[in-house]
Amino acid sequence: MCAREFHIKRSRIAEHQIVRVLKEAEAGVPLVDLSRQYGLSKSSSYKWRAKYGGMDAAALKRLKQLEVENCKLKQMYAELSLDYEILKDIVGKKS
Repeated sequence: MCAREFHIKRSRIAEHQIVRVLKEAEAGVPLVDLSRQYGLSKSSSYKWRAKYGGMDAAALKRLKQLEVENCKLKQMYAELSLDYEILKDIVGKKS
């Protein structure tokens, strides 16, 4: 698991629903109506627009895949970095 996952507050609304809300906003539904309908704040909608704006379901799925892959690569790097430091200490003690 990524360390990032421990700090994220779980949203009440799934990401595919967020994309749907943003599509409605782009279609011309007033933000006030969307906020009332879904129980959102304006700041949430602006944050979502910055992160998910212009995405469709396929792009969202790809984003999730890339986030998982990135997490795995970070974990691999951390493990290899630790191994390197251990080996460096062992070689340093032999000299």
